[in-house]
Amino acid sequence: MTALLVRGGPRLSGRIEPSANKNAVLPVLCATLLTDAPVTLRNVPEITDVLRIVEFFGELGSTVTWDKAAKRLDIDHSTVRKTAKARLPQAMRASIMMIPGLLARLGEARLEHEVKGCTLGAREIDPHVAVFRALGAQVAQEGPEIVFRSTGKGQATRMWLEYASVTTTENFILSALTVKGTSQIVNAACEPHVQEMCSFLELLGAPIIGKGTSMVSVEGGKELGGADYTFIEDFHEIATFLALAAVTGGDIAVRNAHPEHFMLIDRTFEKFGAEVKHENGWSRLIAPERLKVEENFTSHLITKVEAAPWPYIPADLLPIFIALGVKAEGQTMFWNKVYEGGLTWHTELSLFGAHTLLCDPHRLITFGGNHLAPATVTSPYIIRVAIALLMVASSVEGESRILDADPIRRAHPGFVDNFVALGADVQWEA
Repeated sequence: MTALLVRGGPRLSGRIEPSANKNAVLPVLCATLLTDAPVTLRNVPEITDVLRIVEFFGELGSTVTWDKAAKRLDIDHSTVRKTAKARLPQAMRASIMMIPGLLARLGEARLEHEVKGCTLGAREIDPHVAVFRALGAQVAQEGPEIVFRSTGKGQATRMWLEYASVTTTENFILSALTVKGTSQIVNAACEPHVQEMCSFLELLGAPIIGKGTSMVSVEGGKELGGADYTFIEDFHEIATFLALAAVTGGDIAVRNAHPEHFMLIDRTFEKFGAEVKHENGWSRLIAPERLKVEENFTSHLITKVEAAPWPYIPADLLPIFIALGVKAEGQTMFWNKVYEGGLTWHTELSLFGAHTLLCDPHRLITFGGNHLAPATVTSPYIIRVAIALLMVASSVEGESRILDADPIRRAHPGFVDNFVALGADVQWEA
């Protein structure tokens, strides 16, 4: 068990340079399998899933050099062995996005059968199977594994997703690049990290039309080249540090080269009485004297924060706003339209003295502004929930512990160091 010891109370202040978004880094790493040309990736975070993918590339025979201090990764897949075994890493959902590249290179990929998802809820594999089959692959269950095989007869296609799934959209785009002709996906996910993967592919020479919209066209069958690409700042991490300023009464500025992604996020901060300003490549939040939930003109309705696929508020950010809801005077309804298990952790907030009401698996009401006290709480295996509990603990004077806090390291290897640099009294406990 890994815990964070938090001595709360200080107002956090300072300037932070956030890391790259793991949800962009992982699909881009998978996308490198589509080219034999050398690729250089910069601002690569040292996180668990990146380590696993790099190890897998080594098993394939790829030439990979990782300068962790410089956050630079050089990849050359031209050395992949034709006899390599394409059995994908277990316990890492992102590995499913390596299937298009492996089918193109080796003709086969194998995936453990029980891909159950995580604490948030089930992550179904069927939409991915539909994509691979639509673009010419054979899919079959063989014992404990699902086996994907290339038929060599893939054709361009048009697909309309039932749900704007990020990884399904990414897998469609990657798979479409391996077959000749123009393929189109309707109801595509358009999150910033999907756009970033498309930007990387465009650098390789991939013709993509509609990036950032719900309808994306891809012209496949072209040989892709190399690229030197630098990942942009993670909008999740930027929003999280801004929320830390709000919840602790502090003043934090975060480097942000893409404030155009923040209009709705800024509006959500305003619902709790906090204002974000974007100037000269930085986003800054100076906390108000007190957080207070904005009152509606429609007085019989509770102020809502609704999380759903982009351009809604991302479900991954909902926990940090729940932390604000606990602190701010007034009532807020939080609606997670994505995950059926995304709100069950609210019982941990009661250990701090927070008042919450779970209406159903998708909706939670916070009754904020209550006196909170230090507590020992346990985080589920959800990155942003661990951070939300850390936020609440930091806002309460006294000593708290966040048990099972290790998910933070999955996405943000330097998060706690940055936290301390802002004036927090936090340390890891084995």
